[in-house]
Amino acid sequence: MSSLLVWKEKMQRLYANYSLYILKALQLLMGLLLFGMINYNIGFMKTASSVFCTIGLAVICMFLPMIVMTLAAAALVLVHFYALSMPIAVISVLIFLLMYIFYFRFTPGKSWLLLVAVLAFGLRIPFVVPVAFGLLGTPVWIVPAGCGAIAYYMIHFVKVSATALKSSGSDELAQGLISFTKQVLANREMWIMVMIVIIGILLVNALKNRAVDHAWKIASVTGAAVCIVAAAAGNLLLDEKISYVIIILSAVLGAVAGFVLEFLFFSVDYSRTENVQFEDDEYYYYVKAVPKVGVSVPEKKVKHITERQPESMEGVTEQEQNFSAGRMQQPGDAAGYTGTASERNTEEILLTRSLSRELGLDQTHQNDNNGQ
Repeated sequence: MSSLLVWKEKMQRLYANYSLYILKALQLLMGLLLFGMINYNIGFMKTASSVFCTIGLAVICMFLPMIVMTLAAAALVLVHFYALSMPIAVISVLIFLLMYIFYFRFTPGKSWLLLVAVLAFGLRIPFVVPVAFGLLGTPVWIVPAGCGAIAYYMIHFVKVSATALKSSGSDELAQGLISFTKQVLANREMWIMVMIVIIGILLVNALKNRAVDHAWKIASVTGAAVCIVAAAAGNLLLDEKISYVIIILSAVLGAVAGFVLEFLFFSVDYSRTENVQFEDDEYYYYVKAVPKVGVSVPEKKVKHITERQPESMEGVTEQEQNFSAGRMQQPGDAAGYTGTASERNTEEILLTRSLSRELGLDQTHQNDNNGQ
């Protein structure tokens, strides 16, 4: 566990230093997945569905706000719908316009939530959305999640019914508008998934805000279980054919995603929980304090060991040389030292110089010379 916490601290430091580049890389990846999914499923216009168009749109949107990527994705969908049928394009314009007017016009910074929801449904992991949105967001996030589900099912419906929806003439415009609108609004699987996503987000968000131990884990597991039960009930009651493999797999991935998000954004130590009570003139306060879990990243210290350079003989005074020469003539030195006379002379001079510095003899000698 401690190694994971150290890894988390390192990742936080890395993000703090290179947050701009990391966000732009994620934005580029999202653009490639989003535009690639649109062109793969409804690539009715060959020019717009090319690889160069996909990469070009992703690179351009990487340097622009997320609302621009949302608008570019909507425009790409409309271009493909127009290539297939005029009525489909008209109805889609109205649906996208309603989404923009009632939500994204007021919160352009949250437009990426719709794109995440569309990608989750496109990757067949829809129940990751209620768990992740419920843990990290607010109840208002049900709007972009629901809009993302509607946008995905609209694209999916056009993909599977492209041959039947293709217009045969301009005189069938009104009939095509009515037919496409009825078929989209009558898609029971779409409304089941929208309701499951909304209920899941509200439930997970309510549970994770409770003052109980391991609230995030409880919210993640409960949200995933409720999604499974609701989807199975929809299959049985409305005679739908939502794949149980997708239901179970996406719910399990949703719970795992919840655990990962808890580790990244809400890592606390419940064993050291403290309950505090205090009061003022008007209120009594009951506070539950849960400390965060954090470790310090060990710093690597490199110690450089270099060879000591011998001191130069320059600047050695005559007094030091005479003093060292006198010490060389002592009988104890001659018996205990086997070096040459020049080596002993050098060492004695350096020793004398060091002692003079410590005792302040250099400064006294210099003052005497200045006085003379």
